[in-house]
Amino acid sequence: MSKTKYPNVIFIIADQMKWSALRMYSDIGIETPSLERLASEGVRFEYGITPHPLCVPARVSMMTSRFAHSTGARRNETLMPAGELHAFRIWKELGYTTGLIGKNHCFIQESDLDLLDVRLELSHRGLSQGDYLGEDASTQGMEWVVPRDVITESHSSRDGIKGGSGGGNFVVSDHDLAGYSSSAIPTQIESFLERVVDGEVFDGNGGTGKQTKPFAIQVSFPDPHSPNEVPQKYADMVPPSSIDLPPTREGEFDDPSVPERNRVLYEMLKLEGKSEEDVRNIVGTYLAMTRFVDDGIGRIIDKLDELGIRDNTIIVFTADHGDFAGEHNMFGKGGVYYDSLVRVPYIVSWLGGGVPQGVVDDSPVSTIDLLPTILQLSGVADFMTSPHQEQGQDYPPAGPRLLAEVNSDIITSESLRRLQGKPLPTVTNAPSRTAAFSEYGTGGPAFTMEMLMRLPESSGSAAVMDSLWAREAEGRRKMVRTRDWKYVTDLSNSSSSESDASTAFANDELYDLKNDPWEHTNVAHDAKNVGVISNMRALLIDWMLDTEDYNPVPLPTVIGRGSKPEIDTKR
Repeated sequence: MSKTKYPNVIFIIADQMKWSALRMYSDIGIETPSLERLASEGVRFEYGITPHPLCVPARVSMMTSRFAHSTGARRNETLMPAGELHAFRIWKELGYTTGLIGKNHCFIQESDLDLLDVRLELSHRGLSQGDYLGEDASTQGMEWVVPRDVITESHSSRDGIKGGSGGGNFVVSDHDLAGYSSSAIPTQIESFLERVVDGEVFDGNGGTGKQTKPFAIQVSFPDPHSPNEVPQKYADMVPPSSIDLPPTREGEFDDPSVPERNRVLYEMLKLEGKSEEDVRNIVGTYLAMTRFVDDGIGRIIDKLDELGIRDNTIIVFTADHGDFAGEHNMFGKGGVYYDSLVRVPYIVSWLGGGVPQGVVDDSPVSTIDLLPTILQLSGVADFMTSPHQEQGQDYPPAGPRLLAEVNSDIITSESLRRLQGKPLPTVTNAPSRTAAFSEYGTGGPAFTMEMLMRLPESSGSAAVMDSLWAREAEGRRKMVRTRDWKYVTDLSNSSSSESDASTAFANDELYDLKNDPWEHTNVAHDAKNVGVISNMRALLIDWMLDTEDYNPVPLPTVIGRGSKPEIDTKR
């Protein structure tokens, strides 16, 4: 495979992997040698924030570089909208060979799936059955290298696990290691890389040619999301006695400052009443699943080195969102904003592209920043231009400037203004950041404790699933996080606080991350933090104004009044 016009891209996503699961981020994490190696050969972001702590909205936002309030993908049942400009649409237009191997849970339109030269889906319980939105059992471009019956058998124990949230059910199994998703996916990627280097065109017939196209492939691990199951080999790597459990605060959710939605979630996901041994076992299973994913990533990196294409390949690693995994005495996830759910591991590496190596950036950054970063690094567009004026000449509008020589109606300077992310600092010459943002909800009514208690079961996986759609839709919550503070509010339900000394709304949350890094105490209603809340609200308002337009409003290209704009009135 000769050097291509643009760099290759490998975009690795783990499902539900929190930042603190990794020792390089936290003392309660485990060693992940492959990711530690990747970080030593790239930039690791200390405060990577998901734009939405729910699978589909987070994935759609990553692929479009747009927040959920702009795409409309606010629930797991609202997937990638038809016609949306996203990474694969851009890569295909630029001439890339494209692929998605692993969990999809993002693309559903035929026009989007057709953009993928290679697509093989593997989800939490094995080969995709097509029984929920965002899951497609068909394949494109390749067949599974690991036999289907081996994959099915290796996932058979998961069928008997009822969820994994709210009580933390888990299984340690001993199936054929090759069939687990965290092994079968790297095996498939290894084959893909060998074949693309040999000139494979992935036409379904094994055809080859002089392959000069770059490739862009999403490697999407379904783990460490529940069902919580791991082979014995990896369970042995994380014995319960070796685990440092996160600190918890007794009676945390009895505190009247805790919003009802947080208390409702605790009722469903709490580990209260379990022995320390049980908690260590379930948290250990989650961490062992994380280590299994790490080994799979190591195999992919090794194959890039072996084939001699590492230098020309951008590697990105992150997660869609996190998991409590013992923090706040819970297991699972829900629509709240503790760091265990919104803060994710985040690494960018490109050995041959000038990306610094072994550097840690402490800017609060978002995973929606990935697409503009990759396009900036690839020389496709410059996202850091500023308006300027020259005597007698037109002036460029604020926003990206297309650098690629591509005859396209899809990729233009104007269309790239849709991207709401910005190139990452340190990886590019973009400036450091002050804050990152996240959101949740569609404006639906609150799901209350009284409603929870009317369900057949008020805790555990049954309660989680029976209340899922209502909780996904509840409210329109917004979060802003800086290095030292986190503020959460819902402007659609902004009843006043009972305290005259505080400007916080009744359900607001504020965490002093410098003095309370595990977010055990909500200090929104402390009078001394009025100024902090004012500053955080200002950051939220700036962000909301900056991203308020569903489509960017066309900007002028001249200072005065130019010729009459041409508008298509026949659509």
